[in-house]
Amino acid sequence: MKKIILNNLLAAVVFATAASAAQAQSTWKIDPAHSQSEFTVRHMAISNVRGRFTNINGIIIFDEKDLAKSSVNATVDTTTVDTGVAQRDGHLKSPDFFEVAKFPTMSFVSRSVAKSGDDYIVNGDLTLHGITKPVVLRLDDPGKEQLGPDNKPHRGFSATTTIHRQDFGLVWNGTLKSGDNVLGDDVKITLDIEAAQE
Repeated sequence: MKKIILNNLLAAVVFATAASAAQAQSTWKIDPAHSQSEFTVRHMAISNVRGRFTNINGIIIFDEKDLAKSSVNATVDTTTVDTGVAQRDGHLKSPDFFEVAKFPTMSFVSRSVAKSGDDYIVNGDLTLHGITKPVVLRLDDPGKEQLGPDNKPHRGFSATTTIHRQDFGLVWNGTLKSGDNVLGDDVKITLDIEAAQE
């Protein structure tokens, strides 16, 4: 009898531990309709040009108790680049920049996730214009979940980073009479992602 009780207790502990682990780790599918990547780059050394990409897809695995099990795998459709000026967007899609006919997507795959104060640091590899380079994302605390119209929990993920566009072969530029470049090299990126739990 004692053996049966002991076995039942052991099974309960194992089940509870497994349930707790499953609850700690959650998988989130990015919702392209409510996600975008915005970028900012200096123009003529006096102002900023802003644009965005939409149609972002991917999976986020988030484990608050064991961040080593967390990961990000996302793809961005470069053909969706939008700065609000059709002529400029056409130039950005050309071989001078994103060359979308040859490279219709860019992707990010994380290598590690670590806590940093209230935020998270996500180290990973960004593949853009056929070139892969390490990139560091600073991810805000995802905060609370909300139950969506699809009856699934939804969560927001916001992150920022800065890349050097020439590192990815985006080298087009011009020189002004002042000697300044038409475009800056540093590109600030802000990601606003909404994802639904799988």
